[in-house]
Amino acid sequence: MKKLIFPALVAAVIITAGCVSTVSGTHSPALTWSKDKVQGRYERSLDQVYQASVTVIQNNGVLLTEYIPHDNTNSVRSLQGKVNEKNVWIRVESVDPKVTEVTVQARSSWGVSDVDLSHELEKEIALQLAR
Repeated sequence: MKKLIFPALVAAVIITAGCVSTVSGTHSPALTWSKDKVQGRYERSLDQVYQASVTVIQNNGVLLTEYIPHDNTNSVRSLQGKVNEKNVWIRVESVDPKVTEVTVQARSSWGVSDVDLSHELEKEIALQLAR
Protein backbone atom coordinates (compact mmCIF):
# COMPACT_ATOMS: atom_id res chain seq x y z
CA MET A 1 0.00 0.00 0.00
CA LYS A 2 2.81 2.42 0.90
CA LYS A 3 4.46 1.79 -2.47
CA LEU A 4 1.34 3.06 -4.25
CA ILE A 5 0.98 6.34 -2.36
CA PHE A 6 4.06 8.08 -3.80
CA PRO A 7 3.38 7.19 -7.47
CA ALA A 8 -0.24 8.24 -7.00
CA LEU A 9 0.87 11.55 -5.56
CA VAL A 10 3.32 12.14 -8.44
CA ALA A 11 0.60 11.31 -10.98
CA ALA A 12 -1.80 13.75 -9.28
CA VAL A 13 0.77 16.55 -9.46
CA ILE A 14 1.47 15.90 -13.14
CA ILE A 15 -2.22 15.81 -13.99
CA THR A 16 -3.05 19.03 -12.12
CA ALA A 17 -0.06 20.93 -13.51
CA GLY A 18 -0.72 22.92 -16.64
CA CYS A 19 0.31 25.92 -18.67
CA VAL A 20 -0.64 29.54 -18.25
CA SER A 21 -0.33 32.40 -20.69
CA THR A 22 2.27 35.02 -19.95
CA VAL A 23 1.75 38.73 -20.47
CA SER A 24 4.04 38.54 -23.48
CA GLY A 25 1.84 36.02 -25.28
CA THR A 26 3.96 32.94 -24.61
CA HIS A 27 3.12 30.01 -22.33
CA SER A 28 4.75 28.82 -19.13
CA PRO A 29 4.23 25.76 -16.93
CA ALA A 30 2.22 26.41 -13.78
CA LEU A 31 1.36 24.57 -10.60
CA THR A 32 -0.82 27.35 -9.21
CA TRP A 33 -3.28 29.58 -10.96
CA SER A 34 -3.19 32.39 -8.44
CA LYS A 35 -2.65 36.07 -9.26
CA ASP A 36 0.87 36.61 -10.59
CA LYS A 37 0.80 39.94 -12.41
CA VAL A 38 0.63 43.61 -11.48
CA GLN A 39 -0.23 46.55 -13.73
CA GLY A 40 0.61 50.22 -13.62
CA ARG A 41 -0.10 53.20 -15.86
CA TYR A 42 2.22 56.13 -16.37
CA GLU A 43 1.99 59.42 -18.23
CA ARG A 44 5.13 58.69 -20.22
CA SER A 45 5.89 57.56 -23.75
CA LEU A 46 6.18 53.90 -24.67
CA ASP A 47 9.94 54.25 -25.23
CA GLN A 48 10.55 55.82 -21.81
CA VAL A 49 8.61 53.12 -19.94
CA TYR A 50 10.23 50.35 -21.98
CA GLN A 51 13.75 51.66 -21.30
CA ALA A 52 12.92 51.94 -17.58
CA SER A 53 11.71 48.32 -17.64
CA VAL A 54 14.91 47.12 -19.32
CA THR A 55 17.01 49.02 -16.77
CA VAL A 56 15.09 47.53 -13.83
CA ILE A 57 15.49 43.97 -15.13
CA GLN A 58 19.20 44.49 -15.79
CA ASN A 59 19.74 46.01 -12.32
CA ASN A 60 17.95 43.15 -10.54
CA GLY A 61 18.83 40.14 -12.67
CA VAL A 62 19.48 39.21 -16.27
CA LEU A 63 17.57 40.19 -19.40
CA LEU A 64 16.91 37.16 -21.61
CA THR A 65 14.71 38.34 -24.47
CA GLU A 66 13.32 41.56 -25.91
CA TYR A 67 10.62 41.37 -28.58
CA ILE A 68 7.53 42.83 -30.17
CA PRO A 69 4.64 40.33 -30.14
CA HIS A 70 3.64 39.43 -33.71
CA ASP A 71 -0.09 39.78 -33.16
CA ASN A 72 0.22 43.46 -32.16
CA THR A 73 1.40 46.72 -33.62
CA ASN A 74 4.52 48.60 -32.57
CA SER A 75 2.57 50.01 -29.62
CA VAL A 76 3.34 46.84 -27.62
CA ARG A 77 6.76 45.59 -26.51
CA SER A 78 7.67 42.72 -24.23
CA LEU A 79 10.71 41.40 -22.47
CA GLN A 80 11.63 38.36 -20.45
CA GLY A 81 14.26 38.04 -17.76
CA LYS A 82 15.33 36.23 -14.62
CA VAL A 83 15.31 37.92 -11.22
CA ASN A 84 16.12 35.96 -8.05
CA GLU A 85 15.94 32.73 -10.08
CA LYS A 86 12.34 33.55 -11.05
CA ASN A 87 11.03 34.03 -14.57
CA VAL A 88 9.80 37.58 -15.16
CA TRP A 89 7.79 38.85 -18.12
CA ILE A 90 7.07 42.53 -18.71
CA ARG A 91 4.63 43.90 -21.28
CA VAL A 92 4.69 47.61 -22.12
CA GLU A 93 1.67 48.84 -24.06
CA SER A 94 0.68 52.29 -25.24
CA VAL A 95 -2.87 53.06 -24.06
CA ASP A 96 -2.90 56.43 -25.83
CA PRO A 97 -0.11 58.78 -26.98
CA LYS A 98 0.40 60.13 -23.43
CA VAL A 99 -0.33 57.07 -21.26
CA THR A 100 1.57 53.77 -21.20
CA GLU A 101 0.61 50.64 -19.29
CA VAL A 102 3.17 48.19 -17.92
CA THR A 103 2.25 44.67 -16.79
CA VAL A 104 4.76 42.64 -14.76
CA GLN A 105 4.39 38.89 -14.23
CA ALA A 106 6.67 36.64 -12.17
CA ARG A 107 6.74 32.86 -11.66
CA SER A 108 9.29 30.42 -10.29
CA SER A 109 10.76 27.77 -12.54
CA TRP A 110 8.23 25.33 -11.03
CA GLY A 111 5.35 27.60 -12.06
CA VAL A 112 4.50 29.05 -8.64
CA SER A 113 3.35 32.66 -8.84
CA ASP A 114 5.28 35.44 -7.09
CA VAL A 115 3.08 38.52 -6.92
CA ASP A 116 5.41 40.20 -4.41
CA LEU A 117 8.27 40.20 -6.92
CA SER A 118 5.91 41.46 -9.64
CA HIS A 119 4.81 44.33 -7.40
CA GLU A 120 8.38 45.17 -6.41
CA LEU A 121 9.56 45.34 -10.04
CA GLU A 122 6.55 47.40 -11.11
CA LYS A 123 7.30 49.96 -8.37
CA GLU A 124 10.98 50.02 -9.33
CA ILE A 125 9.92 50.87 -12.88
CA ALA A 126 7.91 53.80 -11.47
CA LEU A 127 10.93 54.95 -9.47
CA GLN A 128 13.16 54.65 -12.53
CA LEU A 129 10.72 56.86 -14.47
CA ALA A 130 10.79 59.46 -11.68
CA ARG A 131 14.58 59.92 -12.06
